Amino acid sequence: MNPSLRMLWALPYLPWPTTSGGKLRQYHLLRELAARGHRITLLAQSKIPLDDAARHALEPLLDRLIVLPRRPLKSFTTMAAALLSPLPLLATVNGYAAPLQRRFEQLLDERWDIVQIEHSYALQPYARSLEQRRQPFLLSEHNIESQLGNITYQRLPAALRPLARLDNWRYRRWEQRALHQAQQVIAVTEADATAFRALTPRPVRVAINGVDVQAAAHVRPDVHTQRILYVGNFEYAPNVDAVEWAVQEIMPRVWATRPKALLCVCGYALPERWRRHMEDPRIEWLGYVKRLDHVQAQASAFLAPLRDGGGSKLKVLEAMAAGLPLVSTAQGVSGLNVREGIHYRRGDHAAALAQALIELLQAPEQAVVLGEAGRRYVREQHDWRIAADQLEAAYREHTACA
Repeated sequence: MNPSLRMLWALPYLPWPTTSGGKLRQYHLLRELAARGHRITLLAQSKIPLDDAARHALEPLLDRLIVLPRRPLKSFTTMAAALLSPLPLLATVNGYAAPLQRRFEQLLDERWDIVQIEHSYALQPYARSLEQRRQPFLLSEHNIESQLGNITYQRLPAALRPLARLDNWRYRRWEQRALHQAQQVIAVTEADATAFRALTPRPVRVAINGVDVQAAAHVRPDVHTQRILYVGNFEYAPNVDAVEWAVQEIMPRVWATRPKALLCVCGYALPERWRRHMEDPRIEWLGYVKRLDHVQAQASAFLAPLRDGGGSKLKVLEAMAAGLPLVSTAQGVSGLNVREGIHYRRGDHAAALAQALIELLQAPEQAVVLGEAGRRYVREQHDWRIAADQLEAAYREHTACA
């Protein structure tokens, strides 16, 4: 058994409710590490107030839960920093938080085996204190944020793109500084780790994304409903693009052959404009659902028409863990060791994705075989216990070098 470690984790959000892939990852890793006897203090800056449900979910896992409010996006400090700061917008939104910096400095007076900062964009309030105290820390990066910034900027009006290019340059510079300051970097895929190694001499280790395979084991999709599922957090630009592409180009091709097929869209922050402007009885705009397993059990397939993004997709892993037959672009399965035709059906343009869906809807027996192969893959390679093992290995290396 590994010795118990005292850890300070700093996050720019509350990991409950699990409305995004990042929150889902944090919650399950905290749960796994707590079960192994590690003592964790969680310092979170959150735009969502701490309520009883979050306390009930998180406090049993932690020594201490410390939550400070994040200032409103339209505050004077944020607006001024966005205009005048040399830092990128995402870092200013989460930075220049004096109360958070003071609380972190107080916590550094204590002895920690591990100090872990989640996301380079959240580092600003801690960077000076860490440097002055010569405090080693791990930086956990879920994506290559500078690349994701490019995706978001592409959706901006042309008049704003020069500012977007400037902000992306600032993020690349900030990202490199953050990677250099950390003693060790944690990535979620080997591809991301390779990219980070090109930017920093610091050790980069991988702790994969996972899924609660035991919780999903009971789900049995209904391959006869012709319901096609998509799940995402719609504060994230690649998820918005995926749904709009599905509605505008993929599903019309499916409906031409399978007119009774349904598209079911679930997820946090679902845009109201979709309900208003894409009203169609064949589309179910469910938004955020507390029991995703109920929706999965009523679906026949999962569609992942992602054209941009990074890391590995927790929504895809959750769908596979539930036995849902997967139809995906190459981007949708990035970071996963899945085989086309064995674990999923692939298409990288609208016609190919639609054809793959039609074939699965027409052959439910093949859909079941595909779904169960995906479930076995996730059970063997993406249980959260594997991710926690990898994180503990990084911790052992970190403490040995400290």
